[in-house]
Amino acid sequence: MKNQLCKFRLLIPLFILGIVALVALAVYGLWNGVLTDVLPVKAITYWQAVGILILSKILFGGFPGRGRGHFGPPGRRMMKHWESLSPEQREKLREKMRHRCGDAHLPPWYDSKSPDRSENPSNAAASSPGTVAPPAP
Repeated sequence: MKNQLCKFRLLIPLFILGIVALVALAVYGLWNGVLTDVLPVKAITYWQAVGILILSKILFGGFPGRGRGHFGPPGRRMMKHWESLSPEQREKLREKMRHRCGDAHLPPWYDSKSPDRSENPSNAAASSPGTVAPPAP
C-alpha cells in the first residue's frame, strides 16, 4: 500500500495544474460576476484570469529558490539537518523512509542488511530487480 502511494508522486504536477486551472476559473467567474457590476471594469477571458494569477504571483508571491527569510532554501536546511545527525540517527531516518515508501527507490544491488554496501553496478547485471547480488570476493 505504501509503495503505491509513493508511485502517485508522479501525478503531483498534474494535480497542481488542475488546482491552478480551478483557481483561474474562480478568478474568471468572480471577476465577471462581481467586479463588472460593482466597478467600471470590463469582463475578462479565462486566459486573462490565468494572466492575472501569474502577475499576482510575480508581484506578491516572489520566486521559488530565492530563500525563505533567514532560514534559507528548504534543501539547504535539510542538508544542514542531515549533516548534524549521528550515523545511528541517519540510519533510523533511512529505515523510517523505507517503511513509508519501501525500497523502490534503491538500486537493485543495494543490500540494506549487508555491512558491505557495495554499489558496484557490475553486480546488478547478474541479479534481477528486487533481488540482492552476492558480494564480490
